[in-house]
Amino acid sequence: MSKDPTYNEAIAEIEEILQKIESGELDVDVLTDKVKRVAYLLEICKKKLKTTESEIQKVIDGLEKDEES
Repeated sequence: MSKDPTYNEAIAEIEEILQKIESGELDVDVLTDKVKRVAYLLEICKKKLKTTESEIQKVIDGLEKDEES
């Protein structure tokens, strides 16, 4: 079972795929698979950003409660 890439790894792979698409390097036969891969990677990035945002908000809320005490 492979683990999900880190955020930076996912972004780097997305950029690499997009560069190949833009330059015409990708064969039409693999284009669909690459587009699906980009969609998957974007979903991973979206989840990681939402998790990070939630964790940061918890820290901020904790700091604000400490200031109110």
